[in-house]
Amino acid sequence: MNRLARAVVAGTAATAVMMLVFLFLATQTRLTLDVPAIIARFVGLPGEDVVGMAIFTAAGILAWPVLFVAISPYLGRLLRTDDPTVQAVVFAFGLWIAFVLLGRPEELSAQFLFIYLFFTFLAHLAYGFTLGVVYERFGGKPPAVAATHSSGP
Repeated sequence: MNRLARAVVAGTAATAVMMLVFLFLATQTRLTLDVPAIIARFVGLPGEDVVGMAIFTAAGILAWPVLFVAISPYLGRLLRTDDPTVQAVVFAFGLWIAFVLLGRPEELSAQFLFIYLFFTFLAHLAYGFTLGVVYERFGGKPPAVAATHSSGP
């Protein structure tokens, strides 16, 4: 499978995992981040949540994975690792920083600020981890296996 196809497959899985983290947040805390509304407002279309959801999905499945593939050689040199999972987690951390700085719910009380920061961080970490693991898994090389040592006579 070529790199772009692997990226799209990995982006699909990672976006699904991120959505599950947001769903868990909503069911456990009754705090809804309303990511589509945040994105719609950011692009200048407040109230157009369907557009926000389309952008969220397209970015998670297409844009961010393709960008990850494009910059992964640089991340590898910077981080001194060829492990796509490590690279993708660092990449997702950068996405989280941008998300926190550029988008937030309109009305976020101080009591939910920590929960908001924690769950958005967790969601982006899960996105990056899934992106890297799935990308590597479809790369054609077997996953790394720890060496076993025989303690025979």
